[in-house]
Amino acid sequence: MNFEFSEEQLMLRDQARSFLAEHCPTRVVRAVLDSDDHYDASLWQQVADMGWTATVIPEAYGGLGLSYYELSIIAEELGRAVAPIPFSSSVYLASEALLAFGSETQKQQWLPKLASGELIGTVAFTETAGRLDASNIGTRFDNGALDGCKLPVADGVIADVAIVLAADSSGVSLYLADLTGQGVHRESVRTFDASRGLASLSFDGVIAELLGEQGAGITAVEQLHDRAAVLFAWEQVGLADAALEQAKQYALERFAFGRAIGSYQAIKHKLANVYVKNTLARSNGYYGAWALQANGPELKQAAATARVAGIQASTFAAEENIQTHGGMGFTWEFDCHFYYRRAKLLSLVIGSEALWQNRLVDALAPQQPVLA
Repeated sequence: MNFEFSEEQLMLRDQARSFLAEHCPTRVVRAVLDSDDHYDASLWQQVADMGWTATVIPEAYGGLGLSYYELSIIAEELGRAVAPIPFSSSVYLASEALLAFGSETQKQQWLPKLASGELIGTVAFTETAGRLDASNIGTRFDNGALDGCKLPVADGVIADVAIVLAADSSGVSLYLADLTGQGVHRESVRTFDASRGLASLSFDGVIAELLGEQGAGITAVEQLHDRAAVLFAWEQVGLADAALEQAKQYALERFAFGRAIGSYQAIKHKLANVYVKNTLARSNGYYGAWALQANGPELKQAAATARVAGIQASTFAAEENIQTHGGMGFTWEFDCHFYYRRAKLLSLVIGSEALWQNRLVDALAPQQPVLA
């Protein structure tokens, strides 16, 4: 079976890479890190104008109706550019939640605005460290309103709408909340990657509506994370390839004892190891993209595999890039830390590597027969 992208999809990759090379050079990332801004608003609007935020949303809701192959390609190029925009929160998570669990009325109301980039979406699931389950959800929905606190919320400082996991009379459910209304309190949380605005969100009688089946919140989050994991994996593949390219370029240009450092075995082996991990992550990404588009039973296994490989490749490439640059790699003036910061953030955003390794084991475990 051929998992490679088609000729038209590869043309989209070239277009996206050229666009981001022009509109998102590393100075754009540095400008966000050097300021109090939580994202680059101009770049976000340009990306929305390109239609990327509308990629897989059906035409009936203002989208382009393309496949997850195209969205995977866009994710890869955004990762390569370390783009400081809320794309993953709004597209991989909020839009996907509405597509998967929203009623027709909810889709008609929210998806066109998310597709156009007019609104920024996010999800607010976690409150404490550890595995997400009903026992550690303190936020409650009662009498049509939400009360509680969520931390951390990716892009919570700037989001207009959130999908919130809250306890109710049936257990735990997903709720759709307008963050521009009364009762929402936001507090910025400083993290390792300040080019993405994480926040603490507090809800004090915030009006919300049920999204999906009542009492099925944990199951819905797991399904949503399986889908998002594939897209995050492609973002990590792009990041890992960019870090490898930067390391290779420096190794060819930096001379020591009359030779380019790339000619020494110690550097060659470093970069070869990065290449192997990147290639494995890309291979698993292809399988994940196919499973996501097919939406079949293979998705759980493919998503976990892609996620684990993506985390390992991106963090390893970012670390080895810094090591290849030597003492200069640790300085603010060099761009190596952009990839390291984003790799660390992406390795945790929907669960750690250990969590996804456990999910992979569960997906691979044979189903026990039901005894009569």
